Amino acid sequence: MWLHRAMHAGFYVLLTASAARYVAYHGADLVVLGLALALAVFYPASVRWTRALPVVLAVWLVLVWLAPSFGWCAIPLFFQCLRQLKPRVALPIAAVLTAAVVLAQIRLAATFDWSLVLGPVGVAVLTAAVFFDRARLLHEAGVLEERQRLAREIHDTLAQGFSSINLLLSLGESERAAEVARENLGEARRFVRDLSPIQGTLIDALHRLVPHVEVDGDPYALSVQTEVALLRVAQGAVANVAEHAGANRVAITLSYLGDAVTMDVVDDGRGFDPSAVQTEDGRGYGLASIRGRIAELGGTVSVESAPGEGTAVAVTVPTP
Repeated sequence: MWLHRAMHAGFYVLLTASAARYVAYHGADLVVLGLALALAVFYPASVRWTRALPVVLAVWLVLVWLAPSFGWCAIPLFFQCLRQLKPRVALPIAAVLTAAVVLAQIRLAATFDWSLVLGPVGVAVLTAAVFFDRARLLHEAGVLEERQRLAREIHDTLAQGFSSINLLLSLGESERAAEVARENLGEARRFVRDLSPIQGTLIDALHRLVPHVEVDGDPYALSVQTEVALLRVAQGAVANVAEHAGANRVAITLSYLGDAVTMDVVDDGRGFDPSAVQTEDGRGYGLASIRGRIAELGGTVSVESAPGEGTAVAVTVPTP
């Protein structure tokens, strides 16, 4: 996040410096300054929505053609392309951005020398190298975190169960050992189920879970991790309703937004006081599990309930 913020701040610093330089040398041209203002206004939209990125790039290319000094803004835009687009799309666009900067440098220079070409190319290569190395480190960190999570799950469930079975057998408690073995088998199945992708679509899986499912917006592809997390959250919330709420109706609303997907699980049960839920209670564990699973995806969870007024669990997961 600090690198993202630095790039965003750097964009506005470079845009301001470019505008000040242009005014100092050429005066206040309304077309150029208007394009610069448009770039400043639309840039945040390009950060949140990929569809806005081509508009910002087009405005910048026109601006650089009219005022070459705005070529300084290329690095943050280059970074945005790498962050939001697939490499096969981002790299050709980056080449166009680099070529525009080279032309801008040549137009500004009194005489030609190869540093005008090699300088922008070198900066572009370094920017790409930093980005892809950072992406590699994030991937490795994610793999390590997932391994640690799996190790924790195995230790807390399967390994402890087998230890209990071994102890009970050594004490001659074969019936109790068989009971623990059945419980451990259930834990193993749950563990495998959590690692498995959804059969069919997420919407189909939610329909199999409850009869009342509403979908807002145009559905788009989600990552396997996001789909599995949303389904597990829905399953956990519905299980809480079945166990605690005494509800007559449970409804799920899945909303596809521009940069996030939200899911609301609402019941008309007896409700509860969320601030009074303790982890010793089964429902407390369920809510803690939901919050932990969604937090791993950078999402948020909110619970609205009161005694006698039902419960609403709202989940939001970002979808870059």
